Amino acid sequence: MKVTIDIDCTPEEARTFMGLPDVQPMQQRLMEELEERLRQNVRDMEPEALMNKWLPLGMQGMENIQKAMWSSMMNAGKKPTD
Repeated sequence: MKVTIDIDCTPEEARTFMGLPDVQPMQQRLMEELEERLRQNVRDMEPEALMNKWLPLGMQGMENIQKAMWSSMMNAGKKPTD
């Protein structure tokens, strides 16, 4: 013998009947936070923002290379001391 039971209810009614928590408010807050983070990442990818982040570090590195090259050129003509 086979018995089939069809229950017609909404997901919210089934969740309440089963005693499961309503996580919809939490999901909404998480989606809003995710959306804000995504917007911030898009803003950070704008060319002007990227240049502001990268250029100071790049210029400092170039200055260090120039100083090292200048120092080695100045020391190249000197005789080593014993």
